[in-house]
Amino acid sequence: MRLVVAFLLAVGLFGASAEAKPLSRIIAELGLEPEDFQLMGAASRQLIVDGKPVVGRESGWENATTDSQGTVRVDAVQGDCAVLHHVIRPKGAQDPRVIGTRLCKGADGAWTLTP
Repeated sequence: MRLVVAFLLAVGLFGASAEAKPLSRIIAELGLEPEDFQLMGAASRQLIVDGKPVVGRESGWENATTDSQGTVRVDAVQGDCAVLHHVIRPKGAQDPRVIGTRLCKGADGAWTLTP
């Protein structure tokens, strides 16, 4: 759940609007369900190999319940963070949505999506 909230915050910060948006609005604008965000987080964590992100590695996810899907790719590594490129295809959307986030390793060794 912490990963979902961190990702939602990252999406809100990377959005074009300078004003803060509630989480429910961010989810609605992207056309995704909370389960989709959980799958995105799991796909992001698959990009870590032997404790390190691998540039160019890509992982996909698909939610059979919502028909939403997407991919995530490591574009760069900056210190203990991987710069991620998400391409999301919500159910019924004609065009994919592109989102940038970072996956950072915390002091406890856990990887968390951040803005």
